Amino acid sequence: MNFVEELRWRGMLQDIMPGTEEQLNKELTAGYIGFDPTGDSLHVGHLTQIMTLIHFQRAGHKPVALVGGATGMVGDPSGKSAERNLLDENTLRHNVSCLQNQLKKFLEFGIERNQAEMVNNYDWFKNYGFLDFIRDVGKHLTVNYMMAKDSVKKRLESENGISFTEFSYQLIQGYDFYHLWKNNNCLIQMGGSDQWGNIVTGTELIRRKDAGTAYGLTTKLIKKTDGTKFGKTEGGAVWLDAAKTSPFKYFQFWLNTSDEDAKNWIKIFTLKSQEEIEAIIKEHDSAPHQRLVQRALAEDITIRTHSQEAYDTAIKTTDFLFGNGSLEFLNQLNDTELLEVFEGVPQFTIAKNELSSGINIVDLLSAHAAVFPSKGEARKMIQGGGVSINKQKIDEPAQIINTDRLLNGKYLVAQRGKKNYFLLIAE
Repeated sequence: MNFVEELRWRGMLQDIMPGTEEQLNKELTAGYIGFDPTGDSLHVGHLTQIMTLIHFQRAGHKPVALVGGATGMVGDPSGKSAERNLLDENTLRHNVSCLQNQLKKFLEFGIERNQAEMVNNYDWFKNYGFLDFIRDVGKHLTVNYMMAKDSVKKRLESENGISFTEFSYQLIQGYDFYHLWKNNNCLIQMGGSDQWGNIVTGTELIRRKDAGTAYGLTTKLIKKTDGTKFGKTEGGAVWLDAAKTSPFKYFQFWLNTSDEDAKNWIKIFTLKSQEEIEAIIKEHDSAPHQRLVQRALAEDITIRTHSQEAYDTAIKTTDFLFGNGSLEFLNQLNDTELLEVFEGVPQFTIAKNELSSGINIVDLLSAHAAVFPSKGEARKMIQGGGVSINKQKIDEPAQIINTDRLLNGKYLVAQRGKKNYFLLIAE
């Protein structure tokens, strides 16, 4: 597999330095991508770089994932309009550990020739004195050179300006590349298109300091066709950590993409071959309402990020909420998982001791829980066949509901019409 060609047909490649492709075609090569630990989880915005490392490894090369325990203390000005809040050392250490665990889900780590390696730049910066650093590194790059970078120019022109801390970031990242080039035989740095300036600084430092040769390439910034930012929803970022974004919501994020976006993203975020993808798109176009591209994309990336089991639960949840799926699977979930299924669904607490004695369905859905604004409306909709409890239609306004119906001994799922759900919690 030709790595650069793979990125090209998938629509991922942005910039590439002369000689990079020749080097990769010549021999097994180590290359790295940096991840700044500004949070304790990666999000879908990081997936392009994760996929780049996966393709790099599949092409027979050695991926190096750098988690920036040192650079995280400084903050990268690239693409930022204002100074970042700096994190304390303990928070950074925790974040680094979390990111390392997440990356292990996607890459094959080990000591074999092309198995992935994890490094933390704090390891080589923690004992590097400031005076030594500016003597060894700072003297090789002029201020003129550093100020010419887009990330610096934009900030200099802004009202916020740029601090010396962030101005020095490209020196620190440049030294990362030099250190890995010298000590790990890492010849290539990769990253998003906003990292081009930092990557070039690294190759320039290697050339000026040791007369060495290094390479770089960047991937395109992923955008949605409607112009909105990729990876953002009304609820904020879409995280890879199941505790921050549930597998169901993660699955739904991919499932709800537009046809045009899905056709682009299935190339970028799955490992399916060109032939497979073309076949899926062709089948999709013959019946767009079935959303086959979205389903193939959502299945692939949900399983790889979480697990087959998490994907199966997401499918059952989707069928339950939006189709005719059974609620039997809810009995297999713990309280946290079940509440995640109904996140965003109106919830009401009812007294368990009153439910033990039995509550009339009309009273339950109007007086005890505001599923209906009045008893009259509740009665009318029940008589019209538009009310269900735990997916079972209620056809009699005089019906009594008691604790025998509780899911997990605690929950009732009320349904008004086809898509209006309410969760009643008995306590």
